[in-house]
Amino acid sequence: MKDIKTYNNKNILVLGLGKSGFAVSELLLQLGANLTLNDKADLEKNAKAQELKSRGVRVIGGHHPVDLLEKEHFDYLVKNPGIPYENPMVQKAEELNIPIITEPEVALSCSDAPYVCVTGSNGKTTTVMLTQRILDHHLQKSGHHAYAVGNIGVPISEVVPKATKDDILVVEISSFQLLGVTDIDPKVAAIVDIYNNVHLDYHKTFENYVNAKLNVTRTQNSNDYFIANYDQKDILAKEKEVSPAKMQTFSETDHNADYFIGDEYLESQNEKIMKISDIKLPGIHNLQNSLVAIAISKIMGADNDDIAAVLSTFTGAKHRLQYVTTLDGCKVYNDSKSTNIEAATVAIPSFKQPEVLIAGGLDRGFTFDDLVPLFKKHVKSIILYGETRYLLADAARKAGIKDIVIVNTLQEAVPRAWELVEPGDVLLFSPACASWDQFRTFEERGDYFVRFVEELKTK
Repeated sequence: MKDIKTYNNKNILVLGLGKSGFAVSELLLQLGANLTLNDKADLEKNAKAQELKSRGVRVIGGHHPVDLLEKEHFDYLVKNPGIPYENPMVQKAEELNIPIITEPEVALSCSDAPYVCVTGSNGKTTTVMLTQRILDHHLQKSGHHAYAVGNIGVPISEVVPKATKDDILVVEISSFQLLGVTDIDPKVAAIVDIYNNVHLDYHKTFENYVNAKLNVTRTQNSNDYFIANYDQKDILAKEKEVSPAKMQTFSETDHNADYFIGDEYLESQNEKIMKISDIKLPGIHNLQNSLVAIAISKIMGADNDDIAAVLSTFTGAKHRLQYVTTLDGCKVYNDSKSTNIEAATVAIPSFKQPEVLIAGGLDRGFTFDDLVPLFKKHVKSIILYGETRYLLADAARKAGIKDIVIVNTLQEAVPRAWELVEPGDVLLFSPACASWDQFRTFEERGDYFVRFVEELKTK
């Protein structure tokens, strides 16, 4: 880890404990900062908070002491990415011109290991996992490692202290994190895709959302690389305006891109890289994710053998079109990460077999008419639950689906779906909605789905 002086003896307020809040606090202590931690939750019985307190961190829980920012001098506010900018502490910091940053900014600034950053509306987690595995396969030959960190669930701050200059960090970075990033320099940055109607409750406008995503490349330099989606022309034009890095492109359909999906192979302008039929992950979107992983990995030194070793064996990230089991000739997939319509539009066309679909969740005020053509083409039966069940049912009726089953909960949905499957079908759980009407996170939702499927085996 680099011994940087940026935060030494600086007064820093960490807002929000959580996983990344704890990790960045530990890192800032190592970098010599004077820390105050604030969380709206009561921290008296929180073990992590008490551990930080024992190490000299001032811990304030149960409220937001807005007046503290005026009474005392703070050099930085390090914000948990999930905390909105409307939060009174953040607003006051902005008013007082206190720099507001997020955990990636701190962690990456002192990383000895070179790093690559991947963002996007859909596909970033799978892309990161593929990239990490390819690069790890490459680096293990010399006794080193690639680490998947960031929005994927492992705070960057946890890994930076142990990662050496001969390792590589593969960073999944969200728009929430990127909004609080002012200066990062990934060796390779990639934007898998950008879709409308994603996180607009946080970013307010699509333009704000795009600008946040562009922070992944904005502060790169001319020796770095940026991987861009050739098929999203409007976004590509903005990326060309903003990115100072060398650009490489990928495409699902256009053979003019640097990397593209050929008839039988994933290809570049120079070579056929990997036979498509040998790739384990289903769906054209995963071929796109594979192209991005290939582009990044090749720049960072991996070869086709490393790529083939991973793509021929990797079966998917948890909750992202994750293969669960085969029951009575029916394959079951968990796509709980499908928290919006766009994610569902990627998952539903991934299979050639007839689909029995389970969907539903939080009502964000959208209709589901965009799914009607996909329902018509791929879905033979649908089971709907949660706040959006009637809205989704309306789309299913427009698609002409005869078997439309409406229930209240996911637990009810799974056995009802099982009544409708036949050998050779796919049972797909792709909610097309956020989880928060009935579950704390999409991960919890996906775990419950898998559990309910397991219960089918015992019946």
